[in-house]
Amino acid sequence: MGSTTSGPTRKPRGGLRGRIDMFMREVAKFGAVGGAGLLVNLAVFNLVRHTTDLQVVRASVIATIVAIAFNYVGFRYFTYRDRDKSGRTREMTLFLLFSAVGLVIENGILYTATYGFDWDSPLQSNIFKFLGIGVATLFRFWSYRTWVFRALPGRETVAGAESFLEAGAAHPPAVTGKRR
Repeated sequence: MGSTTSGPTRKPRGGLRGRIDMFMREVAKFGAVGGAGLLVNLAVFNLVRHTTDLQVVRASVIATIVAIAFNYVGFRYFTYRDRDKSGRTREMTLFLLFSAVGLVIENGILYTATYGFDWDSPLQSNIFKFLGIGVATLFRFWSYRTWVFRALPGRETVAGAESFLEAGAAHPPAVTGKRR
């Protein structure tokens, strides 16, 4: 009597608009995980700074390492869950490498403010910690999406390649008797 489908089939958007939509969703997911990681980073930083005698930058490095571990789980299982999972050792190695560069950027800014300008009050430390996280986040976003969590080929690309191969098999090239 009726169709067994529950509604119209939605085609994925193609072209520039579809790529922009996908990029914006990725930025939003990255921001959600990064925002939670920011809270973890700042909470651990202030906890360590105010409950131990560690210097500011050492407390910051500990907080950054905790946040890196937290963020990996969020990125792998939320932001980039649809990305290639075949090379986990490679992925983890690159993630740690780029995270270490981000750690140096983040804590380099805090180090410069603390020891270069003697801005060491709790408020100043938090401001420069936050600023360092912001600069390092731009680097991390670029490096993670480019090198660590690589995109799988799009469905349209795979379908196009398959149809090209099928068309080639159905119409093999004509063989001429001429040889060079």
